[in-house]
Amino acid sequence: MRPPGPRALLLLLLLVALPAQLSAQSCLNKQQVLTAVRQLQQLLKVQESRFAEGLRSVRSRLAALQSSANRAGPDGPPVSCPALNAPPDGRKFGSKYLVDHEVHFTCDPGFQLVGPSSVVCLPNGTWTGEQPHCRDISECSSQPCQHGGTCLEGVNQYTCICPPGRTGSQCQHQAQTAAPERLADDPAFSRAPRCAQVERTRHCSCEAGFQLSGAGGDSVCQDVNECELYGQDGRPRLCMHTCVNTPGSYRCACPSGYRTLPDRKSCEDIDECVSPQHLCPRGTMCINTGGGFQCVSPECPEGNGNVSYVKTSPLPWRGRRHWKWTLTCQNTSTAPSRPTTCPRSPSLCLRTTSKGA
Repeated sequence: MRPPGPRALLLLLLLVALPAQLSAQSCLNKQQVLTAVRQLQQLLKVQESRFAEGLRSVRSRLAALQSSANRAGPDGPPVSCPALNAPPDGRKFGSKYLVDHEVHFTCDPGFQLVGPSSVVCLPNGTWTGEQPHCRDISECSSQPCQHGGTCLEGVNQYTCICPPGRTGSQCQHQAQTAAPERLADDPAFSRAPRCAQVERTRHCSCEAGFQLSGAGGDSVCQDVNECELYGQDGRPRLCMHTCVNTPGSYRCACPSGYRTLPDRKSCEDIDECVSPQHLCPRGTMCINTGGGFQCVSPECPEGNGNVSYVKTSPLPWRGRRHWKWTLTCQNTSTAPSRPTTCPRSPSLCLRTTSKGA
C-alpha cells in the first residue's frame, strides 16, 4: 500500500479543522469556508514544491553513488599506510595505520623533536609528513660561559671552565686575587676592599658589616659600629645591657653575675646559691642577690623567760641552704613543771622541753 502524499495529508487536515470551527460556532457561511480552503491549497503548493526539490537531490546523490561503485570494480582490502616506529630517544602514540588515523610523536627530556609532531594517513596510502626524529639539545649552543670560559656538555646541564681571574657558574664574576687583610695600626677596624677592573673602571666592595670610604686607590672598608648606630634615639636596642662592637658585627654582653639567654640579646641572673660548689663557709647561709650572692651568719633570737634558742648545723631545703634552730625550753620559775609552748618563728625550728631542777 502506498503511503499518502502531501496533498492527501492536507485534505485530511482540512477535514479535521472544519469540524473544530463548526463546534466553536453554530454555523459557517460560504465565504469563510472558501477562504479556509484557499489557504490550505496555497500551503499545499509550497509543500509540494519543497518535497519535489528534496526528491531531485536524493535521486542525484544516488546516481552519483551508483556511478562511483561501478567504476570501483570488485571490493579490495582497506587502504593503509606504512608502519611507523618510535624515534630513538622518543615515544610514539598510535598503533593504527588506516586512512584518516593519526600518529603522534614526543621526545625524552633533553631532546628536541625535529619534524612534525603528528602525521595522518591519506587515502593514497601515504602519510602527511616524514617520520620525525629526536635531537639532543646542546646545553652549550647558547654560549652561556662568559669572558672566554669553556662550556662542557652534561646531561641536561652544562659546566663552565673559567679562565684565571674569573669565577661563577658562568664566569661572570671577577675572582678575588687575595683575601682581605686587616689594616694594621688602625684602631677603627678597617680592612682593604675587594677591587676588580672592569672595562677600565675600578669597582670595589666590602664584606658584610663594613662600608666603603674614600675614593680611588685610597678607598678602605670601615667597620660599621652597629652599637653606636642603633644607640641613637628612635632606633630599637640591639642588646638588653651592653652592646660590644666587633669587626663587621657586634655582640651583647651581660654584667657580672648574669648570663646571656639563647636569643643572644637578653640576660638573666645567675643563682650562685644552687651551685654544687660551696661558695659560703660552713656555718653561714647563702642568699642570692641580683648579679651576686651574700653569705649570712644567722643569729638565734634572744631567750624569753624559760625559753632559749640554740643554733645547729644547716639542712638543705628546696635546693637552697637553710638553717634550722633547735628550741630548748628551760623552766626557771618555782612553779610546778608544765609543758612549755615555743614562740612562733618563720624559720625552721625544732622544739625541745626540759624540766627545771
